[in-house]
Amino acid sequence: MTPKLPIHCPSCSDSLSVSQLKCENCQTTVSGNYSLPFYLQLSEEEQNFILQFFMTSGSLKEMAVQMGNSYPTVRNKLDDIIEKIKKLKSGNP
Repeated sequence: MTPKLPIHCPSCSDSLSVSQLKCENCQTTVSGNYSLPFYLQLSEEEQNFILQFFMTSGSLKEMAVQMGNSYPTVRNKLDDIIEKIKKLKSGNP
């Protein structure tokens, strides 16, 4: 099992950034200070929701059936994620 990528500091709970990437094939290392992509800044639940949205070709109706929720519940969840991404993009998490 691959360890889950941490996105918050275990000490102060602030957001983490990427500082190093490594090629496992040739061992090349790239260092710097990079922000995590928006998708990775979302919770695992939110990431799974987006994946399910993608896999159902964006059909909230089908998602509602699969999740056993009402359409408005699924729509509200999508709206919440959209708002969170807008805040992340504007730098106001």
